[in-house]
Amino acid sequence: MTEAVSVLRNRNLTLFLAARFCSAIAVMMFSVAVGWQVYALTHSPFALGMVGLVQFLPAFFLTLPGGLAADRFDRRRILLGSFALEILVGVALFIISLYPSPHAGWIFATLMFIGVGRAFMAPSNGSLLPLLVEPDKFPRAIAWNSTAFQTATIAGPALGGILYAVSPSLVYATATGLFLLGFIAIAGLRGKWKVPGQAPGLGGLLEGVHYVFAKKVILGAVSLDLFAVLFGGATALLPVFARDILRTGPWGLGVLRSSPAVGAAIVALWLAHHPIRSRAGHRMFACVAIFGVCTIIFALSRNFWLSTVALVILGAADMVSVIVRGTLVQVSTPDAMRGRVSAVNMLFIGASNELGEFESGMTAAWFGTVPATVVGGVGTLVVVFLWLRFFPALRRADRLEDAAVE
Repeated sequence: MTEAVSVLRNRNLTLFLAARFCSAIAVMMFSVAVGWQVYALTHSPFALGMVGLVQFLPAFFLTLPGGLAADRFDRRRILLGSFALEILVGVALFIISLYPSPHAGWIFATLMFIGVGRAFMAPSNGSLLPLLVEPDKFPRAIAWNSTAFQTATIAGPALGGILYAVSPSLVYATATGLFLLGFIAIAGLRGKWKVPGQAPGLGGLLEGVHYVFAKKVILGAVSLDLFAVLFGGATALLPVFARDILRTGPWGLGVLRSSPAVGAAIVALWLAHHPIRSRAGHRMFACVAIFGVCTIIFALSRNFWLSTVALVILGAADMVSVIVRGTLVQVSTPDAMRGRVSAVNMLFIGASNELGEFESGMTAAWFGTVPATVVGGVGTLVVVFLWLRFFPALRRADRLEDAAVE
């Protein structure tokens, strides 16, 4: 048994990865169903942007308190509560889907609670993982965690698209069942998952922010990802590309949504066996630039399979950034602060994803879908050039372990 695979003999880690997989595949199924349903009801790219915004706003205001809670209370119980909330959201979306022509506002109101659940789930997820394995095995655990997430991201959209063609209600019912399985997996974790020592009070709410801004390598890594995906993310517009530009159906949307995860999963699996050992900064910048170029190619393509390949390469490049950023953030942070620092990291990720979806929908409503996506890809390349100048320490980062103890 190789060293990369032996880490999976850890029972708690296996249960954690199973819950991560179930949660991710359910969220991806939601995203396909909600995106297609909202666009079918409104025919508005701006409405697709609102799907991201209504999830981002509660997460923006609650993620820092969620990180404080992860450092103060039992992280396992926080995860259980978050899974329970996601189950309720699934039930609500199922009920809404039973109406022939529901108002999109009902869907937006329900999606807000996904943002609430994510605000508490994400910091506890990020800060619990380092406690499950020995420090020397942590980079591989991150890679396996990313592999589980990306594998779910491959299967989720494809499964969601297929089930949606049968019935939207079937998508929401299946996703709700997956959230229930995730709840059961987290409930099976053994051990105490509250950080020992003095619990931080409300005065510690912003300590994670101060820590990230004091660590220039970490700040450079998380902000590079933030602005690159904020400008270059075309995920929110995939229903428009699938329906109006590439002329495909829900199954095609599922394939497009899965494509970035195919590339990301391949890279994550490779890095689980062959961790980055040198030139981490250069590799990260190069891959973010590839992300921008592939965004432009996708925007200009009128061939379904060329668009699919562009998204696969885009996802593969993005995964390198995810691994580098995740390792930097977790390895260099004391356990007593991991919840709050993870919250800051998740706040950056949420801003790049959900707020990026809103930005894409808004610019598409202004300029058109294709021009907005091209401009986003160019914006990503501009960000890479600027960050090369603003964060030379990140550019010079060699081994991740050395960069983490800047």
